[in-house]
Amino acid sequence: MFFSLSLKQIINRGVEWLVTHYGDSFHAISDAVLTWVLVPLETTLRAAPAWLVLLAIGLLAWHATRRLVTSGLLVALLYLIGAFGLWDKLMQTLALMLVSTAITLAMGIPLGILMSRSTWLRKFLSPVLDVMQTLPTFVYLIPVLMLFGLGKVPAIFATVVYALPPLIRLTDLGIRQVDADLTEAAWSFGTSKWQLLIGVQLPLARPSIMAGINQSTMMALGMVVIASMIGARGLGEDVLQGIQTLDTGTGLQAGIAIVILAIVIDRISQGYGLTRRQRTALKHPQTKEQILK
Repeated sequence: MFFSLSLKQIINRGVEWLVTHYGDSFHAISDAVLTWVLVPLETTLRAAPAWLVLLAIGLLAWHATRRLVTSGLLVALLYLIGAFGLWDKLMQTLALMLVSTAITLAMGIPLGILMSRSTWLRKFLSPVLDVMQTLPTFVYLIPVLMLFGLGKVPAIFATVVYALPPLIRLTDLGIRQVDADLTEAAWSFGTSKWQLLIGVQLPLARPSIMAGINQSTMMALGMVVIASMIGARGLGEDVLQGIQTLDTGTGLQAGIAIVILAIVIDRISQGYGLTRRQRTALKHPQTKEQILK
């Protein structure tokens, strides 16, 4: 009834060709990321006193939310992770997330800007992003492992692939939703394309872009456990150990630590996504309707 069709040989030959011809280049990239970015950052975070890290995160949370109670609660939650005895692994996970998020931002925001300006690029990238979002993570872990080997670097690149689509989509959406009248007014004053982007479109699209950063960060954090399966150490390692040894306490405690880290990152990123009017509305609910008008 069905004619025979198989993609296995084509895909396997393609990956083998990449490994044969560019394997050394991929390993050089892996070594460069480890030597110049991940290892120094992780070493710095692990060597820093816990109180200094907590103070820095507390100040960052206050700057984002402008609320002392919220900032103090987030610091207390992070202190709880240290009380669990998971501070060192928290720093390993945080370093992995910071690097993967930085790469995601460096790729996602420019691609989102280009998508907002090019119809054909949007039509080309949309199905690619659909595949990246729906393809099971274990599927693209296989070629990543073959190209980069076991360790933290393949975990970073797998995380980037998984976390990139929402940032690109929301950056594109935010810029395209900027009021056309404002854009025309800016053009009438003789602004260049770069000035229009920096001075008008990106500031007005900031809530949407920050929502994309928030979603990408949360998705990156969701890769922590899967990353531990390919050699990336951190909080996910304890979850994996709990699964393998049926140790519910160990796995659940590490899972709670991951949830706490997600809450901290979520609150900070959401705080930076609010505009000045929205912050004023939150502080003075009685004038919310007037401010939104």
